[in-house]
Amino acid sequence: MALLALLALALLLTGAAYATVAPETATAESASSVSEVEAGRQLFVVGCASCHGLNAQGITTAGDEDEAGNYGPSLIGVGAAAVGFQMETGRMPMAQTAPQAPRKHVEYTQDEINQIAAYVASLAPGPARPSDEELNWQSVDKEGISEGGEFFRTNCTACHNSVGAGGALPSGRYAPTLKGVDAIHIYEAMLTGPQQMPVFSDEVLTPEDKRNIIAYVKTVQQQGNDGGLGGGGLGPVADGLFIWLIGIGGLVGFSVWIGMHGTRSKKR
Repeated sequence: MALLALLALALLLTGAAYATVAPETATAESASSVSEVEAGRQLFVVGCASCHGLNAQGITTAGDEDEAGNYGPSLIGVGAAAVGFQMETGRMPMAQTAPQAPRKHVEYTQDEINQIAAYVASLAPGPARPSDEELNWQSVDKEGISEGGEFFRTNCTACHNSVGAGGALPSGRYAPTLKGVDAIHIYEAMLTGPQQMPVFSDEVLTPEDKRNIIAYVKTVQQQGNDGGLGGGGLGPVADGLFIWLIGIGGLVGFSVWIGMHGTRSKKR
């Protein structure tokens, strides 16, 4: 009897220990997640695999090792944030190969984009989409906006202009304007570094820093121009060209007109 009691106690302790460390049973939420990933894979195979490969490993163009390039880059490890930025702005899928993917009409529904993002995120760890708290730039105070302006002028104005109006870059590329861009896409661009843009990870710019930058950009865009015509905020070169062609050019033309139509006297 003592041996039976000892065996029962051992079995009881073993069951309790297993219940503590055993994985949780599948829930409806996890089943839904698996279903979303599978649906995303089906969409990916149809619309994305021709450039990025059946397993998102990327496709390399034919040629010598030095001449070969990416027909479509690998998406393993880019995370859901990269998918959200590229697809919600219409940059992907690309209509044709070009130095830069322009913003255009969105081809997929929001549910389909979420499914593809879930599939890509399941391939390897990568940047997740920002939370509502991280995007709440309206709650940033004046000090935070000022700090965001300092970060923006230090890291972004070389390409995007001091007010986010955009600018030209070498090899047919350009920094797009930030006017009218949703806060989530500005955040995801900093987080993932699309195309020629550098990656500003959370170790480089914290989520609070990114939110402050967004608050600065949005605040600048909402401000009026007390000085009159702003010229699109394209900078001193564009403003100087405008003054020379329109301002001084108009004055010269008006002076010539006065000289040709002024009062003349004839000597008798």
